[in-house]
Amino acid sequence: MMKRNILAVVIPALLVAGAANAAEIYNKDGNKLDLYGKVVGKHIWDKSGGDGNSADDSYARLGFKGETQVNDQLTGFGQWEYNLNASGAEGSQDTRTRLAFAGLKAGDYGSFSYGRNYGVFYDALASTDMLVEYGGDTLCQTDNFMTCRTTGVATYRNTNLFGLVEGLALGLQYQGKNVGDHGVERQNGDGASYSLGYDFLDGFNVTAAYTNSDRTDGQEIDGKGKRAEGWATSAKYDANNVYAAVMYGESSNMTRENDDQFANKTQNIEAVVQYQFDFGLRPSVGYVQSKGKDLAARTTFNGGDADLVKYVEVGTWYYFNKNMNVYGAYRFNLLDENNYTRDVKLATDDTYVLGLVYQF
Repeated sequence: MMKRNILAVVIPALLVAGAANAAEIYNKDGNKLDLYGKVVGKHIWDKSGGDGNSADDSYARLGFKGETQVNDQLTGFGQWEYNLNASGAEGSQDTRTRLAFAGLKAGDYGSFSYGRNYGVFYDALASTDMLVEYGGDTLCQTDNFMTCRTTGVATYRNTNLFGLVEGLALGLQYQGKNVGDHGVERQNGDGASYSLGYDFLDGFNVTAAYTNSDRTDGQEIDGKGKRAEGWATSAKYDANNVYAAVMYGESSNMTRENDDQFANKTQNIEAVVQYQFDFGLRPSVGYVQSKGKDLAARTTFNGGDADLVKYVEVGTWYYFNKNMNVYGAYRFNLLDENNYTRDVKLATDDTYVLGLVYQF
């Protein structure tokens, strides 16, 4: 019974934290360093048939979090995270830095950091980015302004409104212009993001976020305007072995379509419900949809509205302990095969995945 009670407490924390059960490798004289990571053996299938319906997608991930006590009021911190793909032949495998930032925290005055980090706008999206395999793929896109992980962001955070309101979290962020070797679809002009979240009652949280950025000269060639803008709001409940969350948000000239053009406007909804059994099983059901509005014409698509993403995911984890789990998920793809999906080569087949994870 003790083992089951530990799992019931630990597993939800692992799912939220991402950095699982970090290993403390140094803690002395106000200096602390934690190492975390995971190895994932994963295989994906789709329902299209033929030779392309099965693929390995294994990878390893490694990172560290460090802190140093500068004085009684000031703490320095840093985080780095790296992803190593293992699905390709040796020498051709993709590796990338996901996170790399450093900062200072001054008690109730909050924290400031700079580097490659999550955009503050993601604060409102994180609640539903909890599906077993998929999810979080409507407004959250890597290196897409400040919607997800991105580069060169200065971030201020305060989790209790200067000690006045416990549970009231404020995020402010600025991103400078990035062009350089970024492709047009991953460039950004100067911009800012804002988020506000509040924990109330037992397990309830609501969060809202807004982001607005200049578009670069290369992006403005599409004639869709000078600004990229988005807003989102989410609500979640996380208590009594139940996790439930819903998010709604919209974007203008910001969300990349499958052919890397920017949608004029999108309307996005994500929802997820999970239950944690005390013997380690955690089933999950999620719904994700992103509808593009007034989309540009393609070869055979004459323009107008079309779904960019639409599916239901049913899946589950089974945790042997806090370090080892196995999971499976089936994605019911609700996209229709039509002129839009054919023109942008958007998959309409169901997919399913099995994975085995060791994490620390």
